[in-house]
Amino acid sequence: MAGTRHRKTSPVPRLRQFDPVDDHQLTDRELRRRWEAFHASIHMAQGIWWRRTLGRMLGVNTFRYRAARVVGRPILKLARAILRLEKVVLPESATSVADIDQSHAFPINYHPQALIALGVNLADDHGTEDVTILTVDETTASPDVTSINDQIHSTNTTWLAIIDASTTPVERRAAIKVLLTRAQAGDDVVFADEIGTRPEAPILKCSAVGAHSLLSYNVVGRPALIRREAIVRLEGFDASAGWAFEHDAYLRLHETGARFHHVAQVLPAGRPASSFRAEHLNVDTVRVVRAALGRRGWGDDATARSTPGVVDWRPPVPQPPPSIDIIIPTRDRVDLVRQCLEAIESITTYPNFDVIILDNDSALPETLEFFAATSYRVVPCPGPFNYAAIVNRGVAHSQADFVVTLNNDTIVITPDWLERMVGLAALEDVSFVGACLLDRDGTREHESIVIAPYPQHLRTDSNYPHDDQFCAATRDVSAVTGAVQMVRRATWNELGGMDEQLKVVMNDVDICLRSQDEHRYVVYTPDVRLYHHVSSSRGTLDPLDDRNRFIRRWDIFGTFRDPFFPESLLLLGETMYYRHREIDQGPGSREPLL
Repeated sequence: MAGTRHRKTSPVPRLRQFDPVDDHQLTDRELRRRWEAFHASIHMAQGIWWRRTLGRMLGVNTFRYRAARVVGRPILKLARAILRLEKVVLPESATSVADIDQSHAFPINYHPQALIALGVNLADDHGTEDVTILTVDETTASPDVTSINDQIHSTNTTWLAIIDASTTPVERRAAIKVLLTRAQAGDDVVFADEIGTRPEAPILKCSAVGAHSLLSYNVVGRPALIRREAIVRLEGFDASAGWAFEHDAYLRLHETGARFHHVAQVLPAGRPASSFRAEHLNVDTVRVVRAALGRRGWGDDATARSTPGVVDWRPPVPQPPPSIDIIIPTRDRVDLVRQCLEAIESITTYPNFDVIILDNDSALPETLEFFAATSYRVVPCPGPFNYAAIVNRGVAHSQADFVVTLNNDTIVITPDWLERMVGLAALEDVSFVGACLLDRDGTREHESIVIAPYPQHLRTDSNYPHDDQFCAATRDVSAVTGAVQMVRRATWNELGGMDEQLKVVMNDVDICLRSQDEHRYVVYTPDVRLYHHVSSSRGTLDPLDDRNRFIRRWDIFGTFRDPFFPESLLLLGETMYYRHREIDQGPGSREPLL
């Protein structure tokens, strides 16, 4: 199978789990407080300025707040009705709001001018003596890597910093001094968020450098400090890598177990605009990614995506093709089951798959007639709806190498979906693989699950309205939805399946998080797409008990941080906000999340 070559890799960040029997027991009072603080943060963050100000004055869930709502709600309702009479007319040249407002900040409350105070003395170079600056000029056809390597071997400083010639001395000092103050013993690379090509939309990065994300694009970027000894161990930068020489070094460092440390602060001295152009880096980036795939034994299938600097890489399907069981739970709704199966049968190109239908007390005659006539296995799963128990029963009836959990309200639209997913799921360091789900109207409603601070679907058509390298990449994530996820059956059994006490929700997120405790990654691919008619089967079932059990286990709203989502982002409601200051969100905190 693919990915069997032994190598040393950076471990997946361990996600600490708190079981109810542990000494970390969240009281009911603390649980309620966390929910209230979360909803308060959403309330305070959203709306227009006067509403936020009024909310801070009245407080949340107070008598005066409730009284103000009783009095003010009719007035606001009338005002909205009047405002709706005024139609907003777009200019003839515009086709969308995005066409009009290209300068809209992302995240919404990010203000570049507020980041000038870095807390360091920028008057001179004092304190930066242990850093060798390697200057490059990205307006040239190729970097002089030979000269850079000569500088590395002729210096004795601890750190190296690659800086573009266009940056000013003040910008260099600012970035280097902040990174030095945050560097820790054992760090090999210390890197920060950067301004990017649009000052109002910085490049915000994750705390963890995922092995598969790094294959897709240079997640480290600049500004960064690189330990000189680490580069010397690599025998310097690779001159054949062209303008992807840094990306190549980070790939090789990651393979040898280097420690990457992210500083969640936007700093100057990042990459210039010229470094993000497709003609500048695509060819070189594809070449270094192919080399990295070869070192891992993952083939050499890598091409440039439409987003500059992002690589579409695909590990080969193991040979012979492993068996795959597609597990579809349902209770009646034979209309959904039929269209789901018709799509699978009509477009799937994978040669070795089967389907198992899980029947949760279907009773309609047409459903029972369909089950009696189908050539697929139908496994009875009687009893009250418990998604985790139903799926566990389905996996127990499977003998396949891999299983796919698939909602009956999905429609596959990517013919080689199983090839793409099993290529990733067969890698030795991968547990679950997820896909992109589209809503009825074609908008993206699932592109992984982010926990910032509460699990929600990432959707670049709504809550992440920003076209960047992060959203375009095959990448490591904390979780993917159980509506479509692939996993090795042996891995599922090792994990003990889904937690059946999480009957309806959070069972898919929970098993993804648990799967990472054994140094395995959960991977999302944007290349596999399905339509998903959300909650067509289970309706509005959303038990609070499930959510509270999940919160207790993973200390949500407390110590949990999503390592694979930009560390400086908060998702409150349907809006991304900038986490502009460090706060204590532990059990004793009374501060809002912003």
